[in-house]
Amino acid sequence: MIDSHAIETLFTKARTQNGWLDAPVSDAQLRAAFDLMKMAPTSANTQPARFVFLRTQAAKERLRPALSPGNVDKTMGAPVVAIVAHDVDFHEHLPRVFPHNTTMKAGFDGEDKRAVRERFAFRNGTLQGAYFMLAARAVGLDVGPMSGFDNARVDAEFFPDGRFKSNFLCNLGRGDPSKVMQRLPRFEFDEVCSLL
Repeated sequence: MIDSHAIETLFTKARTQNGWLDAPVSDAQLRAAFDLMKMAPTSANTQPARFVFLRTQAAKERLRPALSPGNVDKTMGAPVVAIVAHDVDFHEHLPRVFPHNTTMKAGFDGEDKRAVRERFAFRNGTLQGAYFMLAARAVGLDVGPMSGFDNARVDAEFFPDGRFKSNFLCNLGRGDPSKVMQRLPRFEFDEVCSLL
């Protein structure tokens, strides 16, 4: 089992951030978080998540029109904003990432399978987005994930060819402790779990 400090860093003391300190996020930190995230499991090792890291003010301005009003300030003030997306045509990479099964790709081929691919990519891309948030915390960053934005506008601006689809946004940096909300209630094990 990992030690208590690691558990606190990833879960019990980690908080969703709503404001940011003026502290940079380095390329090395983003790469380190990605390199941790990529080791976590996805179905058939598909790895459909795609990340666009908005680092400059100009890049974040392209995102601004898609943001819900309550998310503008905290997003524009974040050192980095990650667009967590997924590749609807992830199956094209299966010969490389799942080479021992030569028939897997054919099961996803064709426009008639697009809906199946979209569900598969969304599910596994969401997993990778969650892994990325934990990895970012592990390398010393704070995170502020959110879904308050217009996906269609983000996709039109950043993924106009339609191959990638945005899932959620995640602000990254050093959080401002004065902007953290009080921790909200969590369910207890017996309320939401069954042992059969």
